[in-house]
Amino acid sequence: MIVIGGGSGGIACAVRAAVHGARTMLVEEKDLGGTCVNRGCVPKKIMWNAANMAAGLYDATSYAFDINLAGFSWTQLVTARSAYVNRSQKIYQQRLADHHIETVSGRARFIDRQTITVGNRQFAGKYTVIATGSRPIVPGIPGAHLGITSDGFFELRQQPRHVVIVGAGYIAVEFACMLKALGSEVTLIVRREHLLNGFDVMLREHLMEEMLNDGINILSGSEVIGVEQGAHGDLAITCANSQTLSGIDTMIWAVGRQANTSDLNLSAAGVATAAEGHIPVDKYQNTNIDGIFAVGDVIGHHALTPVAIAAGRSLADHLFGNQPGAYIDYELVPTVIFSHPPIGTVGLGEDEASAVHGQATKCYRTRFVPMYYAFTRRKTHTAMKLVTVGSEERIVGCHIIGLGADEMLQGFAVAIKMGATKSDFDNTIAIHPTSAEELVTLK
Repeated sequence: MIVIGGGSGGIACAVRAAVHGARTMLVEEKDLGGTCVNRGCVPKKIMWNAANMAAGLYDATSYAFDINLAGFSWTQLVTARSAYVNRSQKIYQQRLADHHIETVSGRARFIDRQTITVGNRQFAGKYTVIATGSRPIVPGIPGAHLGITSDGFFELRQQPRHVVIVGAGYIAVEFACMLKALGSEVTLIVRREHLLNGFDVMLREHLMEEMLNDGINILSGSEVIGVEQGAHGDLAITCANSQTLSGIDTMIWAVGRQANTSDLNLSAAGVATAAEGHIPVDKYQNTNIDGIFAVGDVIGHHALTPVAIAAGRSLADHLFGNQPGAYIDYELVPTVIFSHPPIGTVGLGEDEASAVHGQATKCYRTRFVPMYYAFTRRKTHTAMKLVTVGSEERIVGCHIIGLGADEMLQGFAVAIKMGATKSDFDNTIAIHPTSAEELVTLK
């Protein structure tokens, strides 16, 4: 098997195939670990931890600590973060070597259904897995090149003084919250009226409220139409409503991602792509061509590292592990947005459930100030919602925003995946005093 792409999905697939005894080769053009390790989840979580620590230091005086801060060094944090990422890359290199997986550095291109080229070398395999991931989109407007993307963010050696972020999804809100907590002045430009399109309305509204309370300037219903650079390097950003933002030192595009398929010469293999460049697959990750598969962000939905890993492993089990029925279930996939406060969500939102189940939908909600904030000057609320359907009140959605949401969701996701009902939650003894106990005491 040939795996094209050394990110989370590709490495997981290659390693599992090798464990099953397959002769496996992996091709990676840039850095092992892909977006997640190098320009995504891992370095992002380090920055999120730092932002949490900044908030904790602010709260410490409310808990009777006398703290004198000498400052924050962006450069020192970035240096330590880079060292951690480099160690992670070496771990991946060693894992591939331990499983006798041949690694080839370079860009792969198809020349027929079974053969690829990498540089001036040719390779053929019985199976080929496309796991090339995605890349940030930069809109085609005047001056767009003056902004950076999430890739460029992780190359910043100095902290932005006044940053404008364009977008309303995961990356946009995470960067906005993180940078504000670390001391940057932040403006978020949102094309629609709300954040996080596709998420439950409670999460969207609550997060916007908390971000505004934290001092993030949110310009909703705005669209950037041009960017110019002044004589001193600062940027001026013009919106369609004639509003102009000036004195900006950093602009970040977070308006979506597109599949990395344009340079693969897929037409030579006959592999079909969607209009956005994504590769459609069936539940077994089959493309339209026998023997060619795709996993991870490149398929255009559920662009999450654990999903890519699960899909890659299931595919290897299906092909080499004597498990012909193995596939990943894309229903009830839990996810966390590392905003401030964080969001944990799994399953259907209230509007989605109502559209499918109508009056059989019933929701349980709560909103409260966690005990942690009872002592602090800032009061960040937590909000929770359970979405149930039918007379048995089977739980089809769980949505949490607030302190600890990122850690509490995983166990509840297991229960919901197993078909838990509201009465199952009610019959579970609460752990007190915690925020999580609210989910088993909702009335």
